[in-house]
Amino acid sequence: MPSALPPGDPAPADGSLPADSLSTLGEKGLGFYVHVPFCTVRCGYCDFNTYTAIELGEGVNRQTYADQVIDEVRLARRVLGGRDKQVDTVFFGGGTPTLLPAQDLTGILRSIKDEFGLAGDVEVTTEANPDSVDLDYLRALREGGFTRLSFGMQSAVPHVLHTLDRTHDPERVPQVVEWAREAGFEQVSLDLIYGTPGESIDDWRTSLDTALASNPDHISAYSLIVEDGTALARRVRRGEIEIPDEDDLADKYELADATLQKHGLTWYEVSNWATDESQRCRHNMLYWQGGDWWGVGPGAHSHVGGTRWWNVKHPKAYADRIGSGQSPAHAREILADEDRRVERVLLELRLADGLPSDALDDDGRAALPEQVRRGLVTVDGDTIVLTDTGRLLADAVVRDLLP
Repeated sequence: MPSALPPGDPAPADGSLPADSLSTLGEKGLGFYVHVPFCTVRCGYCDFNTYTAIELGEGVNRQTYADQVIDEVRLARRVLGGRDKQVDTVFFGGGTPTLLPAQDLTGILRSIKDEFGLAGDVEVTTEANPDSVDLDYLRALREGGFTRLSFGMQSAVPHVLHTLDRTHDPERVPQVVEWAREAGFEQVSLDLIYGTPGESIDDWRTSLDTALASNPDHISAYSLIVEDGTALARRVRRGEIEIPDEDDLADKYELADATLQKHGLTWYEVSNWATDESQRCRHNMLYWQGGDWWGVGPGAHSHVGGTRWWNVKHPKAYADRIGSGQSPAHAREILADEDRRVERVLLELRLADGLPSDALDDDGRAALPEQVRRGLVTVDGDTIVLTDTGRLLADAVVRDLLP
């Protein structure tokens, strides 16, 4: 969730949605995203809507944040009306959700259950920094209904973590994974970042090997993006550090794919690998496959039936809206059919399950044979799937199929 909000059109003060959007609620799944915008330290590469205690200023109280979120969950129930569609996935992201007490997170989850109901196989994930949890905390989450953990490992190499402004000890990662297992979690994911300035190919190999030694069920590996306005971008601009070139990033992606697959993790999205289909992040799949979700918290984005909206950005503005009984929605856009088709191509082509060819328009279908000839995609029946080479050039393939 980037910190800058798009302009959009004014959102109704009561948060109401068009009847057409509500008519298909949950047909492709219904999820909740809960944004917790608090961090102890702002990482130099981070462009998310997060705040340290100093940045929050007066009028924002972390201790009352869970109550504000619960009020927005109740608002969601009113807006979505009498449609009794249970929630399939819940994802707590940040920021660092686990800076809140475990009872706050489980209380928010309980409010979603009370207002909507949870599917019998609901997936409930929280992100966590390795140094923000202990065994008792993880036990409380598991007992409170959480099913999945995503630890922000990023790297196992101290100098890489230092460049990223990550404060945890890399030796903490295997410890928290062990605690997660002891607490009863059967779905544990590790997040990695490659392409940090100064990271060698051997550094990246060390991070991969260290992550795999903990036997996670899922790994996400993302190329570092230097976002405008971040501390890292300022360091690059001043010439203090250099970002890796595209060849370096491609080498590291290929190393990740080969190493992870050798250890039994298979790609299901360009940047995500899982031990089997049951370990895929179903919440993210809901995003990628055009499902509905309500994003709770400051700056959180939502989508229901082609209407997309986003909340006011700052926690103080969010608290004021919630406190006055208004929707925290700042602005919204109603997507045309063509907009939704384009987004479908952008997202589903990145999946190992592939993109149905009927999602392409005439120009896209005309461009498809050239992508096959170049070895970037295969076509199996009516499904288009990226090849190994195509995954390295996924953005370019999308551009060619959306002329």
